[in-house]
Amino acid sequence: MEPLTALVVKAGEAILSVNRAAMRIDGKQDGSPVTEADLAADHIIADGLAQLAGDVPTLSEERTPLASPSFDGSFFLIDPLDGTKEFVAGRDEFTVNLALVTSGEPLLGIVSAPALGLLWRGIVGRGAERMSFDGATIGVAEPIHTRKLPAQGEPWIAAVSRSHGDPRSEAFIDSRPNAVRRTVGSAVKFGRIAEGSADIYPRFGPTCEWDVGAGSAVVTAAGGKVTDGKGGELRFGERHASGFIIPEFIAWGDPQAARLWQDSEGCY
Repeated sequence: MEPLTALVVKAGEAILSVNRAAMRIDGKQDGSPVTEADLAADHIIADGLAQLAGDVPTLSEERTPLASPSFDGSFFLIDPLDGTKEFVAGRDEFTVNLALVTSGEPLLGIVSAPALGLLWRGIVGRGAERMSFDGATIGVAEPIHTRKLPAQGEPWIAAVSRSHGDPRSEAFIDSRPNAVRRTVGSAVKFGRIAEGSADIYPRFGPTCEWDVGAGSAVVTAAGGKVTDGKGGELRFGERHASGFIIPEFIAWGDPQAARLWQDSEGCY
């Protein structure tokens, strides 16, 4: 965990060194932007993982043509810059995401927000931590845990995206009693669930595995759960015709809430 954490922080330094006002921005086939910061962070992570664990396959957003699915054993799942739109817009809520997935399940996750100087990390079954950092200097790890589902009459805190709202997610949030929305960018939303400052993060729209894997591991390690849209299990590394797509998911601070949702057959 320690060398992986240092590697993610180093990738964040590379992102922050890019001049956003003068950087090159290209478009991918799906219309999403990619910048020289994305590529610089990916290069650092690729080189670092080759030295740390060169025998473990990797799946990175910026190198999907090089991937060889399906991944039957363990592999690293990487988004070198999650929240590129936030980054391009000059906001600070973008992240570097790294997960270690085994048999389709994210077991280790690191989510770093370089401009905020915050990092969340965890190993499923061993707990989760939040750390602050300044440059390459990383502070003391603070244990974190998700919070119990709100008692009757208390508000649910929902982490919502600034860029990816959709009617089904809004309806899901509205079905939570006295729901309060907190707009948060990128995978920082998973960090807020893991540290207990939010209860749910629904996304009833397609996203990619590298956007979710690290955050899923951190939330699960912190005591929560990340499910599909009906409360079932998510699987990673099993490429389908549409690519490495997750059609929908919900991050829950309290797994009991996920079980209740599943028992209701995913109805609201």
